[in-house]
Amino acid sequence: MYDLLKSFIDPVFIIFVLLLISFLMSSFFGKQKGGGLFLFFIIVLLYGFSIQPVSNYLSYNLEKDYIKSLPIENKYVADAIVVLGGKDYDINIINKTFPGETTTVRLVHGVRMYKQCGAKYLVCSGKGDSRVSGAELMAQMAESLGVPGHRIRLEAKSRNTHEHAVEFNKIFTDKDIRIGLVTSAWHMKRSEAEFRKYFKNVQPLPAGFLYASTIGTAAVRFIPQSRWLFNNTLVIREYVGRVWYKIKGT
Repeated sequence: MYDLLKSFIDPVFIIFVLLLISFLMSSFFGKQKGGGLFLFFIIVLLYGFSIQPVSNYLSYNLEKDYIKSLPIENKYVADAIVVLGGKDYDINIINKTFPGETTTVRLVHGVRMYKQCGAKYLVCSGKGDSRVSGAELMAQMAESLGVPGHRIRLEAKSRNTHEHAVEFNKIFTDKDIRIGLVTSAWHMKRSEAEFRKYFKNVQPLPAGFLYASTIGTAAVRFIPQSRWLFNNTLVIREYVGRVWYKIKGT
């Protein structure tokens, strides 16, 4: 149900449905009063979701708490760094599973924080939808980046943000341990809230931001681009996730 809800809220899906409605109205009912206005609304919606200023505004409001607190990571000491997995993908013709971009960014940042914070454990968390779990993929990368295998803990059962925290809670009985939580900044607030249900000492260590200071000329910033549409899709899905978690009370 949650996955369906996220798909239905996707800007591309919404715009597609609106365009389909517009097409059906014109095909079966001919020119209707207000039809041009409806089509204009769709164009404005697509344009707004595809430009940098709108993307930056929505991203900043989602990530601002972690942008402002970034300097603290240089002083933080952790007992365990937990990295939450992202999307991964299979290529069946060569029988291999590869980490997606989000997973890779989070894991590399997690390893850096593991070394910098003097942590005892690096926990790779997430099942994912691929043949090989995201946790296993991250563990393999972590070892190749110099983390000793006996310091890595696998949590390959969780399928979502809520389950990340539930399964991590089963691994560590000491609820006073200092946890460095690594995920994308846009996903951090919901993740942090879930982990704080079980542990007192949770330090967010964001592994990348959708928000970025503007570059280039103003004209370029107002030209629609697919990258900003993609960013806004992630933002909207995260807001839907927050609302869904509040409704479920998780």
